[in-house]
Amino acid sequence: MTDTRFLSEFSNTYANIFSFCGLPLTRDLDGADAVVMGVPFDLATTGRSGSRFGPSGVRQASAQLRWEHKRWPWTFALGDRLKAIDYGDIVFRDGDSAAMAALVEQHADHIVSAGKTLLTLGGDHFITLPLLRAHVRKHGPVALLHFDAHTDTEATDFVYNHGAMFHHAVREELLDCERSIQVGIRTEYTAATHPFEVLDAAWMNNHSLEQNLERIRARVGDAPVYLSFDIDCLDPAFAPGTGTPVMGGLTSDRALQIIRGLGDLNIVGMDVMEVAPCYDHAEITSLAGATLALEMLYLLAARAG
Repeated sequence: MTDTRFLSEFSNTYANIFSFCGLPLTRDLDGADAVVMGVPFDLATTGRSGSRFGPSGVRQASAQLRWEHKRWPWTFALGDRLKAIDYGDIVFRDGDSAAMAALVEQHADHIVSAGKTLLTLGGDHFITLPLLRAHVRKHGPVALLHFDAHTDTEATDFVYNHGAMFHHAVREELLDCERSIQVGIRTEYTAATHPFEVLDAAWMNNHSLEQNLERIRARVGDAPVYLSFDIDCLDPAFAPGTGTPVMGGLTSDRALQIIRGLGDLNIVGMDVMEVAPCYDHAEITSLAGATLALEMLYLLAARAG
């Protein structure tokens, strides 16, 4: 007879990998502290498409993280301090971007208004706009902590554009611009009229981790924070599987250390966007997205403990 004392339903890295890190796949919010939700949408992409497969890719890669009971370097198991669930993907009619945005806002509002912290897996970065609308309904205007190669503040009237959603978020008064900061930027923007503080990738890479964190904390303060991580903030050496890769980004190690250092912030919502598995190799980018997402959950757990 097989000895099952050391087997766990969460320990296998290749069987039943339907949900993020083996979390219960359910829409029952009762008792949950945090909710992982996928949005497989990329019709607002301006370059290479494919991030609609991001939620699936991140979930598949997260199976590689399930075996470790206490995620290094944390000293506790996630489930000991935080009850998290996987809500599954939002389902919408193909090609109907307006209906998709309304559904995302509706589901996010349902989750956030119930007092749960939402972590969303994208999908292209436009999705953050309806997510912000839902979070602001609960918390009021939020500080934006945005990791990216691009500022996504293109001044255009076209709403369904993954390079313009923060322009529209400012116009809709969703953001506390004086508390908002963008990290890892290394593409063109108009500094003179830009509404947020920017820590460009060169500055981040040339300064210490503690200096990085000091600048972020000084800007955000005690405001409610929405944390949005576009995977192309990472250098393509660490995240090739994305639609608009830009050389000169952050290393995966630096990004993880920054995320771990954000425990003092009042983070009310989070997302990981723009993973496009079709441009990936050996799940490098999907694993990066999954690991960043797991670190975000550990941040919540550390605060809860």
